[in-house]
Amino acid sequence: MRIVLILMMLTIFLLVGCTTNKQQYISNEPPKVERDTVEISNVELEVIADKLATPWSIEHNDNTFYLSERPGNIVKIAQGEIERQRVILKKNLATSSEAGLLGFVLAPDFPQSNLAYAYYTYVDSSKQFNRIITLRLEENRWHEDQLLLDHIKSGSYHHGGRLEIGSDGKLYATIGDALAPSKAQDRDTLEGKILRINLDGSVPSDNPFPNSYVYSYGHRNPQGMAWAMDGTLYASEHGNTANDEINRIEAGRNYGWPIIEGAEKQAGMRVPLFTSGSNTTWAPSGMSYNDGKLYVAALKGTAVLEFNVEKGEQRKIISGVGRIRDILVDGKYLYFISNNTDGRGIPQENDDKLYRIPLSF
Repeated sequence: MRIVLILMMLTIFLLVGCTTNKQQYISNEPPKVERDTVEISNVELEVIADKLATPWSIEHNDNTFYLSERPGNIVKIAQGEIERQRVILKKNLATSSEAGLLGFVLAPDFPQSNLAYAYYTYVDSSKQFNRIITLRLEENRWHEDQLLLDHIKSGSYHHGGRLEIGSDGKLYATIGDALAPSKAQDRDTLEGKILRINLDGSVPSDNPFPNSYVYSYGHRNPQGMAWAMDGTLYASEHGNTANDEINRIEAGRNYGWPIIEGAEKQAGMRVPLFTSGSNTTWAPSGMSYNDGKLYVAALKGTAVLEFNVEKGEQRKIISGVGRIRDILVDGKYLYFISNNTDGRGIPQENDDKLYRIPLSF
């Protein structure tokens, strides 16, 4: 019996020791060993809503959820009832790839004000731009209320588009490079940046650059943001083909694009906490933080990824439902939306869907 146990342990050791992976954890400390990939098979995915039309953002207020859809709707989900609410905008919503109604976040005083913040791509005189606005909910319709920031340049791709209200009460926005990589290094432009904005649309006096919305720069196409309990900001970013990144964001720092990406290094430029490496693509999008871990939606990676920022470990926790756009951790549950109807996925029956699993997996 002892010989059998020894042989079994030796076999496991050899199998683990021979496993390699191009995904990397980057730090000043020696890299940790990546944990084995785990696909949830013993936890049933609960479908909260289905037949969604290219959903992009998950928001909630108490037990009510609000999902933005790229074609220009907000889906309200309350007590099992699903209502698609029309969004009335002042500009013509763009229909090009990756464009449309993207980021959406409820105002802190939403129950009293009926206000939310939104990011959308529009066409004006044959040119395409992004803008950040407030929306007001009136009689089950959302109306564009106030313009906060306009003429954010928009290429065919790389719109960025995520909006979040940070732990400091400011509005943050991720902006893609609009297929003009050099703009990411130009602090006088908005493209290729993470912006920090007062809720009334003005520039915060403590931003790192005077009279500028720019909070960090050198980004290619950032699409997710999340804050730790201590106020640390993390962001996800699409690399060029591969070299996707999970970054710790600090005010005024340069994150390298297009000069460096992935594991590359250069003085004065930040390297990511995690990178997919040069042979793997995650296409990370929305993300959420809970108890020392980042949960990240992966589009091309077709998974929910978990990153332990303290241990430098990562694993895949959910796969098999296609492209995933956004994630929300709320109490005991993890919610996420699929994005198989975005023109790049393979829609499954009744796609797209809002799913829920318990965090106790």
